[in-house]
Amino acid sequence: MKRKFADTLKKLRTSKLISQHELAEKIFVTRSAIAKWENGYSLPDMLMIKRICKALEVNEYDLMEILLDGDDELNVIILDDRKIVVQGSLSVVEEVLPNANIFGFTKPIEAVEFAKKKKISLIFLDIEMGKTNGLDICKNFLEINPQTNIIFLTAFVEYSFEAWSTGASGYLLKPITAENLKAQLKNLRYPLINLGEIL
Repeated sequence: MKRKFADTLKKLRTSKLISQHELAEKIFVTRSAIAKWENGYSLPDMLMIKRICKALEVNEYDLMEILLDGDDELNVIILDDRKIVVQGSLSVVEEVLPNANIFGFTKPIEAVEFAKKKKISLIFLDIEMGKTNGLDICKNFLEINPQTNIIFLTAFVEYSFEAWSTGASGYLLKPITAENLKAQLKNLRYPLINLGEIL
């Protein structure tokens, strides 16, 4: 995300023939702050985004979308009410997706709240979690981001038909293996970037 924002900011500034020093003066920051943003070392806050867009005469939503989107990050959630399953799945997912940011949860409400704050590309979701049904939680995740890939994790084959009707991308029996995971990743509804080298 930082790199994408940095490149966009530099392109916008240079297209307006404005130097870093001139932009810094317009938005009341130091030239080094502009340099840090354009080199991907840090990101401006929303107030600065508005000032930058006003100074460069561009739509503020274009830059805000880059900050909030995080398209260049692969964020993955593993949600299972059993800690041992989460821990075991973490190592397998990390092996197959070494560049991903992987977050494990045992409480559905925490995972859903996390997904509201960060764009999640892939979720491994248990179906039976005590009183909570993963099929219902799936709907919550897809309401937050309809383009999230969801792969159900379960020990019960009988859920397979119902799982497919939710709009999920896949279905894995526990415990998951690297081989089975790679097979599922080939059939995601919304392909992930840079998977060709892995699969």
